[in-house]
Amino acid sequence: MTNSKTTIEIVRGSVVDQDVEAIVNAANTALRGGGGIDGVIHRAAGRELLKELERVAPNGTKTGSAVTTKGFHLKQPFIIHTPGPVWKGGGANEAVKLASSYRSCLERADEKGLKSIAFCSVSTGIYGYPLDQAAAVALQTVTEYLDAHPETTLERVVFAMYQEPEYKAFTKAWAAMQDEQEAPIMGEPDSEGLPS
Repeated sequence: MTNSKTTIEIVRGSVVDQDVEAIVNAANTALRGGGGIDGVIHRAAGRELLKELERVAPNGTKTGSAVTTKGFHLKQPFIIHTPGPVWKGGGANEAVKLASSYRSCLERADEKGLKSIAFCSVSTGIYGYPLDQAAAVALQTVTEYLDAHPETTLERVVFAMYQEPEYKAFTKAWAAMQDEQEAPIMGEPDSEGLPS
């Protein structure tokens, strides 16, 4: 799957196992470690990660933003930490905040001149964001960012989905996006100039 010069991949597996320059951590706003992938990343990176986060983000960060650290004991040189929104039923600007999380991560990657990044599914664990909706927001946000930034250094964006339901939701959302792009727009003239 490609979008401009950047390849978009959806794979089944852990974000920490991906061969990329940066992985995205679905963090909390305190940026001090937690459960789920946040805890996995903190344990794998080692104690130095917490020390760097205390230094670069002493007060944590807000929902929808992103903070970059070294990868320490991970094979990836960088970790981009983003707190996504807690699902509150859809009326608290959750989609806007989730889109901001993904966009902020891409901006941090471009600031570092990175060529590759791997995302986990942000906000769909304990934060309760419905998987199908989150997948659509994630993929739409990333493709829109890449389209709007042809100068991006990113050549590869990976969505690493650890569990089967995540993988299915992301591949389904991607297929739906591709179908929308290929569908003719009703009312536009066909090759003979007649409305369809």
